[in-house]
Amino acid sequence: MRVGVIGGGQLARMMVPPAIALGIDIRVLAEAENSSAAIAATAVGDYTDAATVLAFARDVDVVTFDHEHVPQDVLAALVADGVVVRPAPDALAVAQDKLVMRRRLTAIDARVPDWAEVADAEQLGAFLADHGGRAVVKTPRGGYDGKGVRVVDAADGADDWFATGGTLLAEELVDFRRELSQLVARRPSGEVRAWPLVETVQRDGVCAEVFAPAPRAGELPERARRLATRIAERLDVTGVLAVELFETAEGGLAVNELAMRPHNTGHWSIDGAVTSQFEQHLRAVLDLPLGDPSPTAPWSVMINVLGGPEGQTMPERYPGAMADRPEVKLHSYAKTSRPGRKVGHVTATGDELDDALARARAAAAFFQG
Repeated sequence: MRVGVIGGGQLARMMVPPAIALGIDIRVLAEAENSSAAIAATAVGDYTDAATVLAFARDVDVVTFDHEHVPQDVLAALVADGVVVRPAPDALAVAQDKLVMRRRLTAIDARVPDWAEVADAEQLGAFLADHGGRAVVKTPRGGYDGKGVRVVDAADGADDWFATGGTLLAEELVDFRRELSQLVARRPSGEVRAWPLVETVQRDGVCAEVFAPAPRAGELPERARRLATRIAERLDVTGVLAVELFETAEGGLAVNELAMRPHNTGHWSIDGAVTSQFEQHLRAVLDLPLGDPSPTAPWSVMINVLGGPEGQTMPERYPGAMADRPEVKLHSYAKTSRPGRKVGHVTATGDELDDALARARAAAAFFQG
């Protein structure tokens, strides 16, 4: 079983241990020699170049992704050459473009924030006038970790983006209680498995903390599971699907974003679930029976390590962290620190949420200075 992963980031890196355990030959097309997934990088090249990607893909049984940025023409070339691509290009297109995502979710009656495609300041101004004078504006492509997203309260608030050409996504500013995330995995034969609904804490548009399961959730987990399963089935998603959600002020659920790959909000599953999202993704794209996603502890807390001492890596601070918190799991992405950069994460599990959170924060503090 040979799986090719396009993209050499930390998601590809974290697929390597379960691939080794299952005896899967995992190969990575990385963007650079020093990528996070360099340990499995069998090729280095441009993922936007069809010839490069085709040469990589001809030696694997299935191609999957560390990110959603592979152009559709490259994906089409893979399919035309007989390469198995999972998720398929049609599904991946929904995660690549936020306007396509909003159209498709609206078409399948999945609740989303009120939205509009706007082409200039005049149209943005009209949207603002209809939504209380404030709105969220997003670039349709390429945004992540808070990039390509801003809150505006004036018609000229996105003029710099309009100047680059193309249209933007304008959305209502949702009055929400908290942000949640529901991950499911689906294999081509149709089997779907869901992890517990989790609560996420965002800082400056970047996921900072994840609590699994989401506390004080009531009926929301079952509703979120049904919603994510319906999206996966209607969009024909293969592999892991992350559905980022708002819990609205009235207690409902609205879809914020989709990702068709392992996702930051599922990293807790490496240490806190019977089957991690990374093992499950490999199983799913190979159409193997899916593993049990049940939690192995009452609570898991994952905290991203963001930034830290300039130029250092996480392992340089391991002695102190390991001595102080030997029970907390540490995960380095083999990246040097710079302000705001996601260089790793820590996970603590336990019987009490507050205790697990305190221990995870104490461990993360060693790396964040």
